[in-house]
Amino acid sequence: MVERLLVSLGGDPHDRHTELYLSEVRPLEYRCLMENAFDNLKVGTSAILAAPFIAELQSPDWISRLTNRCAAKGIDVAVVWVRCDADSMREYIEFRGAPRDAWKLANWQTYVSGLNSETSPPTAHITVDNRLGAAISLADQTRETLKRILT
Repeated sequence: MVERLLVSLGGDPHDRHTELYLSEVRPLEYRCLMENAFDNLKVGTSAILAAPFIAELQSPDWISRLTNRCAAKGIDVAVVWVRCDADSMREYIEFRGAPRDAWKLANWQTYVSGLNSETSPPTAHITVDNRLGAAISLADQTRETLKRILT
């Protein structure tokens, strides 16, 4: 959907950094993601949303609206913050090999200068350490996180 919308607006289908994507496409992409999740929840299917939500989680109003909307329907929300440093991130992005990452890799310093990997969102969350060489494996952290969320 994102790629086709970008092309229909005259943009690069792999853009994830220009004003066109950030102001016109990303809000629709995330809105569709959220509505898809609510459609699943409405029929009793749990949902895990895998997206950065970096800007959204910095907004107390956004998280408050989300948790209130969910609470009104008896739905619990758990935020999982995946911590990653620039070197680990680059390795993961290179391994992924997605066309949407070409700009990031070609402009790595510009890309990482816009990230703050040292802080976590101000909202309540569980942190998972996804840095290379983390003391606890990602699989073990994921299992522990799911236990915390589901109990």
